[in-house]
Amino acid sequence: MRKTRILIAKLGLDGHDLGAKWVARGLRDAGLEVIYTGRHQTPEQIASASLQEDVDVIGLSFLSGAHLGLTQSLMARLEELGISDKKIIVGGVIPKEDYERLKGMGVQDIFPVGSRMEQIIEAVSRAVDAGRDGA
Repeated sequence: MRKTRILIAKLGLDGHDLGAKWVARGLRDAGLEVIYTGRHQTPEQIASASLQEDVDVIGLSFLSGAHLGLTQSLMARLEELGISDKKIIVGGVIPKEDYERLKGMGVQDIFPVGSRMEQIIEAVSRAVDAGRDGA
């Protein structure tokens, strides 16, 4: 069985990537195969990389406040490419009042600043299991 593959992305103009790198390192140390795209990515770049890398999960990191629009754009692009079944997790500075809107877009889990690595690893595992079960 192949390792779980997760793509960690920084969408938009947000240049602060310490949290995304911390998550990428923690997931790698937990045995996942991690692809980190770097900063300043577009939804089109992330969707394309997700397709090319055949990832199971896409993790988005936001500190800029642009999480709703960028997540919506990414979801639309995934749909266009026929890979809308990819599981999406989001982390960073996400106001609680936006959680339901993100979930309504198809986001699996949301991790605010201060989340523990164990919580993130567990969520990725649940997302992959749900994908294998056809959910």
